Amino acid sequence: EHPHCLQNYIPPESLTLSCPVCRQTSILPEKGVCALQNNFFITNLMEVLQRDPECSRPEACSVLESVSAAAAGKPLCCPNHEGKVMEFYCESCETAMCLDCTEGEHREHHKAALKTQLDAIHSRLPQLTAAIELVTEISRQLNERKNEAVADITSTFEELERALHQRKTALITDLENICSTKQKVLQAQLSSLLQGKEHIQSSCSFTEQALSHGSATEVLLVQKQMSERVTALARHDFPERPHQNAHLDCQVETEGLRRSIQNLGVLLTTAAVAHTSVATGEGLRHAATGQHHTVTVTTKDKDGELVRTGNAVLKAEIVSADGSRAAETEITDNKNGTYEVGYTLRSEGEYSFSLLLYGQPIRGSPFRLRAVKPSDVPQSPDDVKRRVKSPSGTGGHIRQKAVRRPSSMYSTTKKKENPIEDELIYRVGSRGREKGEFTNLQGISASSNGRVVVADSNNQCIQVFSNDGQFKMRFGVRGRSPGQLQRPTGVTVDMNGDIVVADYDNRWVSIFSSDGKFKNKIGAGRLMGPKGVAVDKNGHIITVDNKACCVFIFQSNGKLVTKFGGRGTSDRQFAGPHFVAVNNKNEIIVTDFHNHSVKVYSADGEFLFKFGSHGEGNGQFNAPTGVAVDANGNIIVADWGNSRIQVFDSTGSFLSYINTSADPLYGPQGLALTSDGHVAVADSGNHCFKVYRYLQ
Repeated sequence: EHPHCLQNYIPPESLTLSCPVCRQTSILPEKGVCALQNNFFITNLMEVLQRDPECSRPEACSVLESVSAAAAGKPLCCPNHEGKVMEFYCESCETAMCLDCTEGEHREHHKAALKTQLDAIHSRLPQLTAAIELVTEISRQLNERKNEAVADITSTFEELERALHQRKTALITDLENICSTKQKVLQAQLSSLLQGKEHIQSSCSFTEQALSHGSATEVLLVQKQMSERVTALARHDFPERPHQNAHLDCQVETEGLRRSIQNLGVLLTTAAVAHTSVATGEGLRHAATGQHHTVTVTTKDKDGELVRTGNAVLKAEIVSADGSRAAETEITDNKNGTYEVGYTLRSEGEYSFSLLLYGQPIRGSPFRLRAVKPSDVPQSPDDVKRRVKSPSGTGGHIRQKAVRRPSSMYSTTKKKENPIEDELIYRVGSRGREKGEFTNLQGISASSNGRVVVADSNNQCIQVFSNDGQFKMRFGVRGRSPGQLQRPTGVTVDMNGDIVVADYDNRWVSIFSSDGKFKNKIGAGRLMGPKGVAVDKNGHIITVDNKACCVFIFQSNGKLVTKFGGRGTSDRQFAGPHFVAVNNKNEIIVTDFHNHSVKVYSADGEFLFKFGSHGEGNGQFNAPTGVAVDANGNIIVADWGNSRIQVFDSTGSFLSYINTSADPLYGPQGLALTSDGHVAVADSGNHCFKVYRYLQ
């Protein structure tokens, strides 16, 4: 039997073995330690020693000698051929041998073994040839696509250049026309002014000449007509004020266009390949006729890493036994690397469901799909539960259980088929007013003693659960007096275990003991609409005033320490801020909902930095809500409008998503890290909260 000491020495999941003696690392076989080949010297030696510890028997001594010889590095002698050294090893017989042995029976072993090996590799040639053809073809297509795209880009931009040129010509033509119209008016005015000036000058010089040189008779002769002419000129109304202006500008607003041009054209591609990409969902193998089913495809690259972007070319086809198309499929691109494939089958029977990514079958495709009448489908536990649900009012004694994911989501093999699918641990809740039910849950928090605390703003109550989703208690009475709740939105647990609640409509923050007894209210008269709340290392209560767009910091007794912020878009301003978290440096992290960003301030409110912009890409937001910070300072943000959770490092650089595609979020609100390191999120639109695995 193989020595057990190695099995105890190596952890059971280990893929490698580090030799206890020389520390050299080797890769273990698939079945682990027990699959290692026995060392026949040591095995024999152990047998001998176990049989006879005194070592009185001669064969024991010879084995011992050979073992010590091997240990000392001396060559071993062949028992069959006198004086020959055993320097070879026959795999088939698991025995050592000398050169002479290799000539005899072992020779056939080797030939046979080699022949088998040769056949094995020879049979791989057609596969390799096919693979070479396929990869060459993809490479050729890639080049072809590139050339087509280059041609497209060139013709598009040439067309744009033509359009630009046309517009330039049109603008210049219009300029010329306007200018010449104005010039005509000005020229006409000029010529009548010049003509007037000329008349006056000639009349003046004629009259002057007559007066200085003419005789009295001559003067009398011209006096009458000169007098009339001078009088007429004196009365004449010349156009002395300008009939036109010189205003002619061309304005071209290029900033927007330049920005559009800089971002003109998008290159679509992914690194996704079919053989690592996976499909999940019941709809791969079972369907009920007449019902709509969906399957999720998660794309991955050649190393099995998740592809985070959309646009992959995915085709789905469902054919019946005779090869005819059995159903139309529609594919939704979630733009995050996952795709939903939907279909409805009309008649029962066996089908082949193929999923092709870039023309290649994804892992496991084609799938065998069986459709049965809805009446033949076994009931899901959820349906049963709905029927036994007690009428409201008496429902109190039924303990709300966390709904764990159906086992089909987890794969049975050791290696997870699709680990990203497995980040949801459980979800709790449905729409309603009973324990463990919600109608508009907002804030969520976790305490150091393993509790998850949830604020339901429409049910005017706080509910408390254990870390594994068991309902513990609820408290809260609707009303506008101290100790009552009107619209609880934010919640946090302080160092003493007290539950601090931001009440949006009562415009104050209420403090309750861990068992729900009212202790104190703070901020009344100052707050306009508090939403998120957090507690720092000094016990200060930090609350985000969503209406007044600012942050208040109070001592726990209610004394105001400081406030900062106002409505606007600059660094120290907010547009409808939602939630707040504090990291281990006491820095304050605020989600700025309508500015689509997260802003970070020092403990006394000095602006440090911000991150995020509006959009769907990595690190972009569409109205961020909940926020939490882990022990390493990484910042986790609920992205309300994009219905996802993103993780950033302490400087605001995007790290990853928490994948929620198996059971999508719908308008997530508050976010918290539980004491066992998972992420809890208020999935407001689905009237539940969910807890996800989170690898710190």
